[in-house]
Amino acid sequence: MIRFTSVQLAGEEGVTHDQRMQKAEACLEKIYAGEERPVQILFPEIWATGFFNFDNYYTESEEALGATYEMMSSWAKKIGCYIHTGSLVAKDGDHYYNTALLIDPNGKCVGKYRKTHLFSFKSREPELLTGGFNTCIVDTEYGRVGLATCYDLRFPEQFRIMMNLGVEYFLICSAWGAARTGHWRLFNQARAVENQCFLVSCDGVGTHGGVTLAGHSMIIDPWGEIIAEAGETEQILSAEVDPGLIIDNRNNFSALKDKRLV
Repeated sequence: MIRFTSVQLAGEEGVTHDQRMQKAEACLEKIYAGEERPVQILFPEIWATGFFNFDNYYTESEEALGATYEMMSSWAKKIGCYIHTGSLVAKDGDHYYNTALLIDPNGKCVGKYRKTHLFSFKSREPELLTGGFNTCIVDTEYGRVGLATCYDLRFPEQFRIMMNLGVEYFLICSAWGAARTGHWRLFNQARAVENQCFLVSCDGVGTHGGVTLAGHSMIIDPWGEIIAEAGETEQILSAEVDPGLIIDNRNNFSALKDKRLV
């Protein structure tokens, strides 16, 4: 059995970037002090700035391997686990990207994903940021993982590509709006069950930029069953999963073997 943890943080109004960083560290300290440490920790999308705080994107941007990475890297080594940093606004030359990092237990960045599908509905993300075109797949000590971010969940082709490349676990950071909570729960389960993979997501909560986030971070098995689900407030969500369920599911239900191109 392996243990996953999603740190569901709030991005409420009136809280600064530095205060959010301090809150994240307090959560990591709590995990470190616990009796059961996870193999993988996840954070939400653009949690330190607040996804809908668009006016702060450029002023609070950083290099991909900047302050957030350095902080998370030290905690990955201290706890002895993988950390998905959630995403941040990362500057590269004249472009800014919604960038998520995967850090290994030695503190090394082993995966960098730039969000592919930028959210255009009542959002300035496509105006301010550049979309990525990279598929991020990483071989970890517990299996092959694929990274995706929030709105990507609405595009199943991206997940099928990762599954075809051997991914067993999808890691999703998000800032999904509460107005579409039903869609969030649906897509989390659908992307897991249609690819016969585990899916672990970490969504934000709170209200900022006039938008309330959904929460409901999830840990879902290859049958699409919800192993654990958070509520709508700040929460550290943890659950153990059985890696053998991937092979068992794929061997006993042949959906992937039966697929045909049409």
